[in-house]
Amino acid sequence: MKPFLLIDGNAIMHRAFHALPPLTNVRGEVTNAVYGFCSMLLTVMAEVKPEYVAVCFDRPAPTFRKELYEKYQQHRPKMPDDLVPQMGMIHEVLAAMRIPVFEMDGFEADDVIGTLSVQAIEADTETEVIVVSGDRDLLQLVNGQVKMLAPLTGIKKTILYDREKVIEKFGVDPKQMIDYKALVGDPSDGYNGVAGIGPKTASDLLQKYETVEGVYAHLGEISSKVAEKLQTGEADAELAKQLATIVLDVPVQFNPEKSRVSSLDWEGGRKAFEEQGFKSLINRLPKPKTAEKHVSDQLELL
Repeated sequence: MKPFLLIDGNAIMHRAFHALPPLTNVRGEVTNAVYGFCSMLLTVMAEVKPEYVAVCFDRPAPTFRKELYEKYQQHRPKMPDDLVPQMGMIHEVLAAMRIPVFEMDGFEADDVIGTLSVQAIEADTETEVIVVSGDRDLLQLVNGQVKMLAPLTGIKKTILYDREKVIEKFGVDPKQMIDYKALVGDPSDGYNGVAGIGPKTASDLLQKYETVEGVYAHLGEISSKVAEKLQTGEADAELAKQLATIVLDVPVQFNPEKSRVSSLDWEGGRKAFEEQGFKSLINRLPKPKTAEKHVSDQLELL
């Protein structure tokens, strides 16, 4: 298989920002998110040894989900002032290393990741996509050729979700995660599922009826107490399913040649790290003489 490392830029950036103390560079700029993001990038590249790599980001413009539901993510706090400029710094480092960045107005990074996953596998059936994110929405993409590497604590400890791991954790198949969220909702995104339906009930219903539509088609077979909750919350479940569903046809295009790890500019990465004062990260980059061979093998873990 040819691993394609797809990184959820916003998720990893936020995790790094909150996991590390407020480090500063020689110019006095806060760089903890930049350092943590780059450190995790090198770590997962060493673990996965990808053939391809790309990073996806959210855009500041409202997405179609906001148009569907005005309160979508409304409760989320404003991005911290110390983090705002670091997003630009991360983009600069990625550009210096020639790591492709994908983002699209009107869509979330999740949608871009889902679209690129499909395109990469269609382009080469030997591709295995490894999504790096802590966002459970992306678990719906997991299948025989897509896995998700999720940080557990800080930026060092991770868990790899394949189909079996998703079933073990949530009691449903990855493709049912959309229906699962339709029933239980998602507080982090600010939308309800069916009031009174928790994770256990949701997984039990989906194991028996497969989809939300299947559940509603068999209300007569479900206990009156649960059926009443489902009837009351049917509109909420319908909306939640729309909000939870990742779009797979965002107008972006995967280019295998531009995403190859062998095409990355490690010298550009070294200069970018020097400018930020990331000496420990410089030591983890491939050595110039052998950068074209076994690049990922030379990346050292934390």
